[in-house]
Amino acid sequence: MKQLLRTLRMALNALRRNVMRSALTTLGIVIGVAAVIAMTEIGQGTSASVERAIKSMGANNLLIQPGSASSGGVTFGSGSVVTLTPMDGEAMKRECPALAAVAPIVRARVQVVSGNRNWVPLYIYGTTPTFLEVREWEDLEEGENFTDRDVSNGNRVCLLGKTVVRELFQDESPVGKEVRINNVSFKVIGVLSRRGANMMGLDQDDMLLAPWTAIKYRVSGASLASVNQSATVVQDPSQKVNTLSQLYPSQNVSLYPVPSASQIANNPQPVRFVNVDQILCRATSGEDIPLAIEQITELLHERHRIRDGQPDDFNIRDMTEISRTQRTTSNLITRLILIVALVSLMVGGVGIMNIMLVSVTERTREIGLRMAVGARARDILRQFLAEAIVLCMLGGLMGIILGRGVAIMVRKFLNWPTEISLLAIIGAVGVSAAVGVIFGYYPAWKASRLDPIEALRYE
Repeated sequence: MKQLLRTLRMALNALRRNVMRSALTTLGIVIGVAAVIAMTEIGQGTSASVERAIKSMGANNLLIQPGSASSGGVTFGSGSVVTLTPMDGEAMKRECPALAAVAPIVRARVQVVSGNRNWVPLYIYGTTPTFLEVREWEDLEEGENFTDRDVSNGNRVCLLGKTVVRELFQDESPVGKEVRINNVSFKVIGVLSRRGANMMGLDQDDMLLAPWTAIKYRVSGASLASVNQSATVVQDPSQKVNTLSQLYPSQNVSLYPVPSASQIANNPQPVRFVNVDQILCRATSGEDIPLAIEQITELLHERHRIRDGQPDDFNIRDMTEISRTQRTTSNLITRLILIVALVSLMVGGVGIMNIMLVSVTERTREIGLRMAVGARARDILRQFLAEAIVLCMLGGLMGIILGRGVAIMVRKFLNWPTEISLLAIIGAVGVSAAVGVIFGYYPAWKASRLDPIEALRYE
């Protein structure tokens, strides 16, 4: 221990004799370490921002759909049977810890009218307030989200996307106004923030959200058909009101009174199939998606009484393509940061080696004198190696301070996202020491191999 302290003291005394040269020598390490710290924090902030943006596109989402029906060897495709219920969604939220949020969805494809303007949105979703949490879309442009009480009561309230607002209200604020969805009045209570197109090019702003009870019991009454439901005459009571096609009763008289077309339009009595078209979930993280799928499968097997060997009556789809994009983007940013860091540190290491070689040349007589009075080769090696390590460690500490300052200034003045990285700071200190050992070893070894007599004769 005493020998180590003596070596460090001698190294510091040697560096103190040429303060300016020592400072300029450490400048390469300072810049390299500062670049590592700043680039790592900016890169992690950017990566986290990109990750949040990709997650908002559904990278961590799971879509559970009803299974497929078949008859006579003919399969009718996914969603051709009624298997999912709102209670399944509640059970998933309660019993699947790998899920962060769950939202049942009832879809519709009908006409929405406001005044003398009409539009058929790409998405009409009847859901719960947690839908926005699943999609990480909770920041509304204006207004507020509907509540669980609205879902329980089937209240006729809705949220509109920016495309629907533009088509129906010409970008005027629709909050507090009413729209008619398949001739059912809904009050607009909020406007979704702009999201743009998804990876398939579909407009995510062309959306209307409402309580699933209101959409199912008041608008569609059944699962989504493959066509515009409002374009079918049977689905639209307004097409049967004030018509001359039924002036006289038919010969087939019903045993019970049949409501008139006006009564059906004013007081609809929907058939209450308590099922949903799909259930959208968000896993706690991308790594938990396989675990979430396993938990959902086990839960639905139990709830739907599916025995081993029987086919599932549901399908679970994950967003593999989006997850792959997220991983690729994060890996690309990480590799870019590592390349910049390595280049910066290599430049600093070369500077250290250069100056140490110059120092060995200048101090040749000193080295010969020390060897003449009894210093061994390993003592000379240890001294010059200690000088290189001290230079790199001092440069590393100053680089950490400079890098943190740059990251803070970038966040404050340029509004770029940054995240502090303790791992990068610890790594910078370790790398500084490693650079001192690697690039300082050759000059130290060269000094230790000098012949004492030749060194004393050196002019």
